[in-house]
Amino acid sequence: MLCVSGASAKADEAVDVVIRGGMIYDGSDSKPFVGDVAIRGDRIVYVGPAGGYAADRVIDATGLIVAPGFIDPHTHADGFLRSPDKAVRVNAAWLNQGVSTVMIGVDGAGTPDVAEDAAQLQTSGVGTNVAFFVGFGPVRQRVLGQDARAPDAAELDRMRALVAKGMCEGALGLSTGLFYAPQSFAKTGEVVAVAREAAIRGGLYDTHQRDESTYSIGLLGSVREAIEIGRQAGMPVHFAHLKALGVDVHGQAGAVIAAIDAARAEGVDVTADQYPWLASGSNLDAALLPRWAVDGGGPALLKRLDEPATLARIRAEMQDNLRRRGGAGALLLIAQGFPWTGQTLEQVAAEWKVDSRDAALRIIRQSVQAKGLGERGGGTSVASFNMAQADVDLLMQQPWMVTSSDGSDGHPRMFATFPEKYLRYVRERQVIDLATFVRQSTGRTADIYKLDGRGYLRSGYYADVLVFDPIEYRPRAHYVNPRELSAGVRKLFVNGVLAVDDGRTTGAAAGRALLRPPPRECAIKGG
Repeated sequence: MLCVSGASAKADEAVDVVIRGGMIYDGSDSKPFVGDVAIRGDRIVYVGPAGGYAADRVIDATGLIVAPGFIDPHTHADGFLRSPDKAVRVNAAWLNQGVSTVMIGVDGAGTPDVAEDAAQLQTSGVGTNVAFFVGFGPVRQRVLGQDARAPDAAELDRMRALVAKGMCEGALGLSTGLFYAPQSFAKTGEVVAVAREAAIRGGLYDTHQRDESTYSIGLLGSVREAIEIGRQAGMPVHFAHLKALGVDVHGQAGAVIAAIDAARAEGVDVTADQYPWLASGSNLDAALLPRWAVDGGGPALLKRLDEPATLARIRAEMQDNLRRRGGAGALLLIAQGFPWTGQTLEQVAAEWKVDSRDAALRIIRQSVQAKGLGERGGGTSVASFNMAQADVDLLMQQPWMVTSSDGSDGHPRMFATFPEKYLRYVRERQVIDLATFVRQSTGRTADIYKLDGRGYLRSGYYADVLVFDPIEYRPRAHYVNPRELSAGVRKLFVNGVLAVDDGRTTGAAAGRALLRPPPRECAIKGG
């Protein structure tokens, strides 16, 4: 059925841009059709059959795909967005994939000072729209530091107030990264108590779950925990970069899907995002060190590494972590600008003539001394080849799945996730079709995160509009050269402003800070 949006508008009205004759995928489940999209100012005013609009600019999209600008719900784009250089803040890595909106503060990293953060980004000017999470990590650290302990009643109240503050300043919800210290020190009940503050203000629970493998409670135990947090807090649950990580859990995607489907059948709103790569991205400390070793942060870790008995215990537990990730040969060191960049941990250990664990500890120690524990840019970034293709395929085909990059420096997913998914999973392997790819990259994501006026080609919606070549749209970045811009985006409009023109960014900083309006509950105590 042909979907016509804005058909009541007069065809002879002047508009700024008409995108004419492209194959339109409007972000919904409707069938694609050949037609026009008309833009006036920052809004779409017409989507439908050839409308005969007079326009300052007419773009011939014959043979091209016209879709909403893609939405990336899980990014680490902060390094671009916060750069002092406007040319970097344009965020070309995402624009050249066709992405018009990114979300930050993921993995529990978002500041509770959402209004201040948004104002700074809006004032400095960014190339993509930006939406925000309040993060469990900064909230817990402000109150408890790096300590592995539970909060007392007063401390828990302070944590809850910080989450309420972030929500009332426009956050989408609460983000957690329970795999990472010090968030990993929190028990389920603590997370539920804090999450309720986001729940009563209309937010969702977005989580890098506690265990994607067999590190602690196991993949399925972790899935059940996240669902239970949403159930008890009374809020939707969204799994970030859902996967079965490591040899111990390969083949468990079906059981994960069954658990999510069962929860959805019981009325819990559960969704997930996923990136189309077989290697995850992390830091060596998070991938290999036991959580107890980082209790208290970097200084405490360094002290433990200097104690022979404690070091022996750490090395013993590292051995099992190496095994579950497929061995040192499956860990590619990707931090840029270091002597070991582009080598596997196994290769570095051989070059240094040491055990792989000792090579990892040398890199971690250097990073902690220079930057601090877990800090990006310290040299510990790693691509971990730990996923099974069959699991990735099966998860991708679920009706509650959307696309994300988890884009972080050194991994090609920062520059190439959306075209990688299109090329490998739509065109080459046909795991999903083009309509599903667009839906998972646009409207379904907007629905999950309640991004009003985004994610669809509809009259009155913001003019985030993508035109890409179905033949030329492809990734250029790969694991050895991860910072290559993707190809095939002909045009990308962000809020009606041309951000990419014939494959080149225009330099326009047309992105906006997307803050949710304060809910009524922000007038109550704690808001």
